[in-house]
Amino acid sequence: MLVAAAVCPCPPLLVPEVAAGAAPELDAARAACADAVGVLAAARPDLLIVAGPAGPDHLGPFPAGSPGSFAGFGVGLTVRLGPAPAPSPSPAPARPLPASLAVGAWLLEHARWSGAPVEGFGVAERLEPDRCVRAGRELAARAERVALLVMGDGSACRTVKAPGYLDERAADFDAEAARALGAADLAALRALDESLAHELSVAGRAPWQVLAGAAEGAGLGGQPLYEDAPYGVGYVVASWS
Repeated sequence: MLVAAAVCPCPPLLVPEVAAGAAPELDAARAACADAVGVLAAARPDLLIVAGPAGPDHLGPFPAGSPGSFAGFGVGLTVRLGPAPAPSPSPAPARPLPASLAVGAWLLEHARWSGAPVEGFGVAERLEPDRCVRAGRELAARAERVALLVMGDGSACRTVKAPGYLDERAADFDAEAARALGAADLAALRALDESLAHELSVAGRAPWQVLAGAAEGAGLGGQPLYEDAPYGVGYVVASWS
């Protein structure tokens, strides 16, 4: 059963080494993410799953210890998704983490996570809402006490300088998503429009709907911790407990 969740944005710029001189612009977001991860630690889960967008394909699970790299963003920084299990005699090559899960792994390393085992779950950005909800239910059933760190951005169309340019619908979409995430409103998260989210380049829609499925019957309450669009992209941080 899901006992806690943290919702965080997943831009590589959240990592100070990637942001370089612009790092202070996201200090408030980093602080809010640290607070949200602290809620996960306080819940003392048996398993922590980091879920986030993983491109067009549903890549599924990533085992503990999976590596991530920010080399593609010009930084020689590597991370791991929690400590790796004991090596097997013939280990299979580890799949590298998608960028969203690499940012999640960095958040955990930054928080010096030392609690439950950590695994990852990549979510296809166009995964249908019903399948997202089913996937969430399956994740919540993985252990008696499951926590989720859910990575995902809002629309990339909030300003003319945003990656997707300005779309007048973006602010309303982000406001409703932020409200639903801050209030742990499962019905509103399930109702987020997949087609509109795609048009607005919303990377978090599918992971947020996975969270909605995982939280069914858990009775969790939400707390909004941060909302802004510093680069024309909607960023939301919330904790559920």
